[in-house]
Amino acid sequence: GKGDYASIQEAINALPDTAATPRTIHIRPGRYNEKIFITKHNIILEGENRETTKIIQSIARDEWRCDHASDWGVATMNLDGDDITLVNLTIANDYGFTQKEPRTVVCAGDSSGKKIITKDGHQMALRSMNSTRLKAINCRFSAWAGDTVSSWNLVDGMFYFKDCIMEGGVDFYCPRGSAYAENCTFYANTGPAAIWHDGSGNANYKTVLKNCRFDGYKGFKLGRYHKDAQFYLIGCTFSENMADTDIYQVATTNKLNWGRRVYYANSHREGGDFAWHKDNLQSAPGGLTTVDVTPDWVFDGKWKPQAISSSSTKEMKSSK
Repeated sequence: GKGDYASIQEAINALPDTAATPRTIHIRPGRYNEKIFITKHNIILEGENRETTKIIQSIARDEWRCDHASDWGVATMNLDGDDITLVNLTIANDYGFTQKEPRTVVCAGDSSGKKIITKDGHQMALRSMNSTRLKAINCRFSAWAGDTVSSWNLVDGMFYFKDCIMEGGVDFYCPRGSAYAENCTFYANTGPAAIWHDGSGNANYKTVLKNCRFDGYKGFKLGRYHKDAQFYLIGCTFSENMADTDIYQVATTNKLNWGRRVYYANSHREGGDFAWHKDNLQSAPGGLTTVDVTPDWVFDGKWKPQAISSSSTKEMKSSK
């Protein structure tokens, strides 16, 4: 690449707000110590390899919210644009890996005026606000603790992850709306659940995990939900470290409109299956088979994320 821009953010800022076709920013290998903000639409951020092209920050959400009224800026990758695609990148929030000891900080948002920040609070690598049609291919999303990948949009949020690696603590993969993850690997560093879903906005919202692998610390739990949710795990593999605990509802005052909706098909644990993840897909609404569980079905025909992007994309270079 020519290295037209000194930073990724500078290249993003140089683009018009929107375009009819995707604009590609090619990112050279390197470690980019940047916090990224994208409010524009139809952008592809493409690295050469997720092992060599890394965007890294160190942010504790508890500390960020001491001085900020919202989560905008709480993550390494902050998104509020539609049709964003991330390819061949590592996006990491290193806080919990590098700050092992508790810190006491001045905190305007706390009644005492200070707050103790630990390595186990929320640490987002990615936080989307009102974004939809977000796609990540061959990316690594890394944090020590919770909410690593926070694709949050309960108004027609649509999110697609393929061939990605995600690691973190509690609820580290936690989409709101509809999400489809295939051939992804999930690793739980800590916390009482790996995956989470909020589908309370619409009875059709769902999270699908197809041909994914789950691993983590010995005794890690697969998942949980606080509000109406809908999980489909198809052809997944669980490591021997997984606890004998089904995806569970957290006890709250929330009332579920659509009951428990957790479905499995052909998903197995190394070292022997537990009874709770036996096949029950046939009990899902519509009498589904595994062939029916596709991105087109998940997104109600509104979005085809597997479609190849236009070859007439405008390319820009970012280097560091």
